[in-house]
Amino acid sequence: MRLNQPKVFTFIVSVVLVLIGVIAKLGVIAALANFAFWFVLVGFILLALAVLLKNL
Repeated sequence: MRLNQPKVFTFIVSVVLVLIGVIAKLGVIAALANFAFWFVLVGFILLALAVLLKNL
């Protein structure tokens, strides 16, 4: 299996999602605290798919 480098936009979006999740879990963004785990999970899945799939 060949791994690919993710595009810059995809990498930035995944990092932003993870950061929102972490910040929400810490309580800085109280409105999103219930969804913090899902933000981190979606950010990780997006990054993993970008590495596994070509042109993502």
